[in-house]
Amino acid sequence: MAKVGVEQSLTNIQQALREKGYDVVELKQESDAQDCACCVVTGGDSNVMGMQDTFTKGSVIEASGLSAEEVCQQVESRLQ
Repeated sequence: MAKVGVEQSLTNIQQALREKGYDVVELKQESDAQDCACCVVTGGDSNVMGMQDTFTKGSVIEASGLSAEEVCQQVESRLQ
């Protein structure tokens, strides 16, 4: 199953993705996202300084305002 990076604070989303069989990696630093098919972030510190460095070729899902199930659905649709 695909490798999905998830920010540390999103433990409920990490658990939901693991239950669906995804290989979940906690995103602690930039290099953690390198081999991920997609990444889930809180969006709390999104582009604060106006910089746009890309560390993954996978898509990025902002979890702000979404339930764990909604995030799982977005992950599934982007990886198909």
